[in-house]
Amino acid sequence: MIVAADEDRLTSRDVLYVADKKTRSEPCCSTLKMFIVALSFAYFSKALSGTYMKSAITQIERRFDLSSSLIGLIDGSFEMGNLLFLAFVSHFGAKMHRPRLIGIGCFLMAVGSLLTGLPHFFMGRYKFDTVIQSWENDSMRISPCLDSRAAQDHPEVQIEISQDIDADCVRDSGSHMWIYVFLGNALRGIGETPVTPLGISYIDDYAKAENSAFYIACLQTITLLGPMFGFLLGSMCARLYVDIGFVDVESVTITPKDARWVGAWWLGFFVSAGIMLLSGIPFWFLPRTLPKQGELPNNPYTLPETPDPSTDANAAKLAAIAKGFLPCLKRLLSTPAYFLLLCGVVLKFNSFIGLLTFKAKYMEQQFGQSASRANFLIGVLNLPVVAVGIFLGGVVMKRYKLSVVAGAQLSFLTSFAAYLLLLLQYSTKCDNVHVAGLTVSYNGTPGVSFDDHTLFSECNRKCSCASDEWDPVCSQNGITYMSPCLAGCTGSTGHGKHTVFHNCSCVLDSSPVDGSTSVSLGQCPRGPDCSRSFTSYMAVSVLSSFINSLGTTPGYMVIIRCISPELKSLALGIQTLVMRTLGGIPAPVYFGALIDSTCLKWGTKRCGGKGACRMYDTDMYRVIFLGLITCLSGCSYFFIMAVIVLLKRQFDREKATPTEQGRAPTPPGGAIELLHHHQHPHPHPYPHPSPHPKEEGVPNALAAACEMSKPQACSEEQAEGTEGDAEPQHSPSPPSTPRSSSTARTASPPSLGRVDEDQSENPDGGSDENQHTDPKAGPPEG
Repeated sequence: MIVAADEDRLTSRDVLYVADKKTRSEPCCSTLKMFIVALSFAYFSKALSGTYMKSAITQIERRFDLSSSLIGLIDGSFEMGNLLFLAFVSHFGAKMHRPRLIGIGCFLMAVGSLLTGLPHFFMGRYKFDTVIQSWENDSMRISPCLDSRAAQDHPEVQIEISQDIDADCVRDSGSHMWIYVFLGNALRGIGETPVTPLGISYIDDYAKAENSAFYIACLQTITLLGPMFGFLLGSMCARLYVDIGFVDVESVTITPKDARWVGAWWLGFFVSAGIMLLSGIPFWFLPRTLPKQGELPNNPYTLPETPDPSTDANAAKLAAIAKGFLPCLKRLLSTPAYFLLLCGVVLKFNSFIGLLTFKAKYMEQQFGQSASRANFLIGVLNLPVVAVGIFLGGVVMKRYKLSVVAGAQLSFLTSFAAYLLLLLQYSTKCDNVHVAGLTVSYNGTPGVSFDDHTLFSECNRKCSCASDEWDPVCSQNGITYMSPCLAGCTGSTGHGKHTVFHNCSCVLDSSPVDGSTSVSLGQCPRGPDCSRSFTSYMAVSVLSSFINSLGTTPGYMVIIRCISPELKSLALGIQTLVMRTLGGIPAPVYFGALIDSTCLKWGTKRCGGKGACRMYDTDMYRVIFLGLITCLSGCSYFFIMAVIVLLKRQFDREKATPTEQGRAPTPPGGAIELLHHHQHPHPHPYPHPSPHPKEEGVPNALAAACEMSKPQACSEEQAEGTEGDAEPQHSPSPPSTPRSSSTARTASPPSLGRVDEDQSENPDGGSDENQHTDPKAGPPEG
């Protein structure tokens, strides 16, 4: 109930609004925190799906017999999908119903994950190279080493892997099924397009400036639960055999540490698809706009409004938006701080994508870990400390109210400290596995060889062995042989994975322990020194991850704060577009190609041709993998240092120059407060909008946004959309047309290179207690 004293203070227009608002219902879930919760779940879901794809890279590579470079291209298809629509969704989506666009994106990601896992059901059972075949839990008695005449006399004891290969290839419908994995991952990328740029800009539009960094830090922290559970899901699925439920696992002769092992890679994609589908539901019930934090909830200019029913008017709005895209893009890229920071971020993102894509594989090849254990350790050690670091970075930004310069400096220092720790990882290594004919000679002399002729020796030359066989066996002297035949074995006992081969002539030539000439299935385990090196590697990796993550939130806020507010969504979209175009797509490919160059032993596809790599030169793998990450990260720091210098000079200039209208010079609060006072000469840093804005469409809103930083290229092209649209300044009712995200925000972040915006708060003729602007006036004079 309104008392008489309060009624005296109300204008006639406010009385009309008070009566009118009673007939308007508040939308459900219309709080910013509800949106943050929904967006956090969506971020969690997409992060889980994306990191599960990373964790399943090795399994997909082996299942489809692909090289690392090709699997890198499949992984990069996610960014290709983003590339198709990201810029336009970021620009046009900011003028549309952002929550519903995010809901549509979640649905597309669910469909993409489902499509990625479907090829498993059309490929038939997985068959790996082995000389052992089992019938009714018993193995055939095998004599691997037979000369050509003995093989003809005893065909029942010599098993050929290539038997009926042509018929198998005809029946094998999965020879090119990796295409569906590629398309599903690309569809997932298309669906992810609206989530990040529109979600972040939605929060920043309706949150207080001092709370925005904290909300984004909380969002990113919760998001990191997704990668954590994604790697844990990958660990669980990698432990399960690919055809679980269809074959007797006890009859499988390989273990998860074997280079031929393929886990249930398809299972995780169905799990992530279900979670992704659920995460998109809340966005269909969220409003297009929200009340600005700190403003009265009954402010008529922050309530959701209905769109203009006129089809012609909507067409004109879209045409004006499209017309302003290129000028505003030019404005964005002409901001020096943003452009230099973008270059540095691209290089850094290349190193990050290469590390994330092949980190688990590096742990497998360098330290002899299984894919399941590598994914598990990443999920429970690396990612939790990253979540803590990102959260603490946001707390520091909020607690100390760091300026743009201070945020950039903090981001640089933490990243550089992590870079120094990365250099220590060169010293954590394991020696190559001793494989006869590849890394050592048959008499045990070390020496890496890529020549197939070294696979044979006098001890196995009469055995008629195939050079492309890979069914490794381990002798008691610690030397691994690529197959029982190449070990010169002539007999076997046991069955299945417990088969033991005897009378191996090559073992006899290499000084056997206790005179034993037997070998067992599988590669020889690595020594205790390798276990200690792996412990040191994980300790350095975890510490480096934590320190690097401390600067994530400050660095992210630098990108947001060094641009004009109306270009915020476009800037975030362009950043993501460039990062994924120049980093997300090529990085896995050239990382994979360089890793392929270290392969010592390639597998063979059933239909012929090179398959997946079975063994790498671990020393060369370490040098190339860590060296490439080091070079990319090191080059990025030159651009980041240039940004810090540029920001510092700009803010020092602003501090030294009094404002145009005689206002006080820089307050002691820092550079962010300086630019806020410079742009908004109000007694409160977050003033309410003018009580008398005119009704405007999107063309006028875009024109106002372009006028805020006064580049002629942008404002002049929108001039026609502003002429003749002026309305009386005192409207009897609240506006009924949607407001763009740029004009809904009343407090703008600081910007480099922006002119004074005293007359751009209400560019369409609105007035408040501090300003009165002619509605038909041109761009404000600086």
